Parts: sequence; C-alpha cells; structure tokens
Amino acid sequence: MPGLKDRLIDAGYGLGWSVVCRLPESWARSAFRFVADLAWRRRSTGVQVLEGNLRRVIGAEASGGELRALSRQAMRSYARYWLEAFRLPVIPVERLVGGMLDTGHIEIAFAYLAAGRGVVFALPHMGNYDLACAWIVAKGAGSVTAVVERVKPESVYDRFVAFREGLGMEVLPASGGTQRFGILAQRLQTGKIVGLICDRDLTGRGIEVEFFGEKARMMGGPAALAVQTGAALMPAILWFEGDHWGMHIHEEIPVPAEGDSKQKTAAMTQQVARLFEAGIRAHPQDWHMLQRVFVADLDPERPQHAAGS
Repeated sequence: MPGLKDRLIDAGYGLGWSVVCRLPESWARSAFRFVADLAWRRRSTGVQVLEGNLRRVIGAEASGGELRALSRQAMRSYARYWLEAFRLPVIPVERLVGGMLDTGHIEIAFAYLAAGRGVVFALPHMGNYDLACAWIVAKGAGSVTAVVERVKPESVYDRFVAFREGLGMEVLPASGGTQRFGILAQRLQTGKIVGLICDRDLTGRGIEVEFFGEKARMMGGPAALAVQTGAALMPAILWFEGDHWGMHIHEEIPVPAEGDSKQKTAAMTQQVARLFEAGIRAHPQDWHMLQRVFVADLDPERPQHAAGS
C-alpha cells in the first residue's frame, strides 16, 4: 500500500488536473505565479541548482542581482509550464494552433513524414514540450512517441502517462523492462515521430559535450536513433512568447560520413548541444533546468534523478 506522502502527492496532482482547469484562467495564473515566487524566495536546492546553471548562460560578469532576477523569471516560466499542463485538456485547438509562433523548418519535417521518413525531435527542458506535442498532433502529423521518466509514486507516473496519451503521445518509461531503443527505432523506420528531451543525462552513461564553455553530459539517444534508422535528427527550441508559444525547428543534422556509429553519435550530439546553447542564450528564462547537468556539479558515483516532468 502507498504511504501517506505518496497518497498526498497523488492527490495533489489529481487536484491539479481536475480543479485547475475549472478555475478562471486569471485566478489560476496568479496562484501559480505566487507559488513560483514563494519557491524562489526560499531558495530551495532546486532554485540554487537552477541559478548555478543560469550562471553559465549569462556569464561570471553578470551581477548577483541580475542572476536572481533571471532565476525568478525562470521559476515563473516553470510555473507556467505546470499551469498549462493542467489546463491543456481544456485549451481550444484553435487557440493552440493559432498561438504557436516561429515554427522554423517544421514544413520540412512534415515533408519527410509524408515521404515515409521518420523524424527525431531533440528537445531541451524549455517552454512547454507537452503543448508542442499537442500542436504537432493537431497539425495532422500523427502521434508522437516519447520516453518519460518514471517518477514516484507510481500513481503519479500513471497520471502523466494518461495525460500525455490524451494528447496523442505514445509514452515509454525511461526505466524498467521495456526495450525502449528498439521500439523507438521501429517507430522511426515506419515513418513516425519520436520526441526526446535530451539536455540532461538520466543514465550516468550520457555523452560528454561542450556546453556554455564547460563539460556537460547529455543523452545520445536522438543521434543514435538517427544513425541507426536514417531518420532525420531535428533539434527544437521552445519558449514562451507573451500569451503565445515559440517553437523553432532546426534543419536536419546530417550523419557524418566518417567514423563508426559511436563517433557519429557523439559528433551529432555535440551539434545538438550547440543549437541548444544558442536557443537557451536567446531565451534563458525559459530553460527549466533545476537539476545538475554540468560535469563539475555532478557526483560521478550517483547519477542525478529527479521527480518532475
């Protein structure tokens, strides 16, 4: 039987999806901003890690006041992600489709899909990736297969799976007995979409890349899938644009002509990191990285796992 803490956590998420979507949007927005500001003032471990990550983005020359102001914006952005996640089931499709701005090379991606070629979207923890998925589905591109961290308690993970399946996603757990890579490769070989958040290593076996002038570890899965299946690897940057949303799909990162599969995967992952870096510099307040990603911050004996999205 789940303990009291697990039952309370599950009840909290249940209230989020059942109550927040029924509140007037302005009330809900004010409540989530209040909670974000409260967490920011308390400077929890997550906020401190966020500020450590953002320090790499804005540079050592920025003042402590500038860093604190940016981390406050980032916490409010993160709260907006959660607000929209809870309200997404009631957001009209017309608002969703009409509110997405600057979609970059999405038409090229759709052309690949129409020709039967799979597409891997590599994503950072930015903006609202659930909403971007719903937008892609609403545009008629078919379902999106994604890998989701198996958060605790299990009942909360089940809620996330049900929520994302309701958006048109096929959800695979990041841990457990499922043969994730094989399933993802199969989907791509049949001309489907795979969306993978990869700017943080969940396994302890990630690929080391240069990121904001330091070493960081990122998941190499998107590049490895492109190398193995011939799918198009297209990084995407997401951000909030006023009451709307921004999404820029980059052009395909081609598979290098030289090297073995491991070397090709590493080279492509580095290119993904470069594009993420540029996107985060442009929209640092929308990078919701409250976990350690830089090698200098990581305990090599204990990969960092965190409950959350």
